[in-house]
Amino acid sequence: MTNYDKIFNSSEISQEPLSPEEAVAAIAVVTAIADSSVEEADPEILASILWEFEIFEEYSEDELTEIVDRLIGIAEDEGLGALFNAASKALSEDLVLDGFAAGIIVLIDEEELVIPKQKQPYIKKLQQALELEDEEAHEIIQEVIAAFQEAEDFEDDDTLGVEDYSEGVYESPLGNFTVPIPVDPQQGGKVQSQEGVVGFSDDFGTLLRIDYYAIPPEQLEELESIELEEYFHSILVDKYVPQAILANVPNAEVKYTEYLQDTLGGAYFVLVDMPKGSTISQQENNGTSNRLDAYRGLLGFINAEFLYIVSSQRSFFKDEPPGSLEEEVEEIKERILEFVDTIEFT
Repeated sequence: MTNYDKIFNSSEISQEPLSPEEAVAAIAVVTAIADSSVEEADPEILASILWEFEIFEEYSEDELTEIVDRLIGIAEDEGLGALFNAASKALSEDLVLDGFAAGIIVLIDEEELVIPKQKQPYIKKLQQALELEDEEAHEIIQEVIAAFQEAEDFEDDDTLGVEDYSEGVYESPLGNFTVPIPVDPQQGGKVQSQEGVVGFSDDFGTLLRIDYYAIPPEQLEELESIELEEYFHSILVDKYVPQAILANVPNAEVKYTEYLQDTLGGAYFVLVDMPKGSTISQQENNGTSNRLDAYRGLLGFINAEFLYIVSSQRSFFKDEPPGSLEEEVEEIKERILEFVDTIEFT
């Protein structure tokens, strides 16, 4: 057997169920242990690496560390082959490239920005196991290297300002809005931001998110000739929900839509049912941790040539069934509107 046959030629498969996102994390865990030992795997370090992935942006660092710790436990109890096969089975088609990138990012030499020569055979085996073409694999490797290079350039550029949230206010990089930060660091409050989106979350299940897009001039002209309700439906239901929610929670379903003609100059509300799609988990009696069911409310509106999609999450613990759909719609809609009232548009 070659050094990696125990991983990629194993017939064992863990019976522990993995979500597609956990499958990506599992590949990172397998990669980290492949040339070392389970004892050397650090859950916190691996979680901090994975937290940079967009698919994990709605997890808290503690939740991600908990997931990684569980995956390391599976590797220790059942072997790397069993964990990799479970990950391969759970990995959705749209996350295969993320899985490969998770392996790359664990092995990259951050100083030289290359994959060390002794690690290249593993990467080739991983590529083959995930059935990626050479061109696809090369592109992912280059993207990971470019991301490291960009981060390094940022750290070395003294002209770049560092965002300061000490006064409790977030300002969009484009300068189109400011908003008081609605989460408390003492309760695990976090601000995750990049151009086009900012999310506020904490350890108690709070999730408030603002996605924003500058509307191109030609699209603004088109808006004059089409109904806003039709426009918002095409953006939120036909594009945003499939790309931002269904891609990560395949069983999610739009349960309610409403056009609010007299709100914010015309707004569109969507409620999405997300089974096992909450950003927080509940500990079971057997020690495992399962993500909670959740509703996600989305409110789309236009302000000063920007399209905004503001969202909020409502999680349900097992002993807390949801109310009627009408009650949940009104509660989540009100929470979003209260949050929007705190935003100062410029």
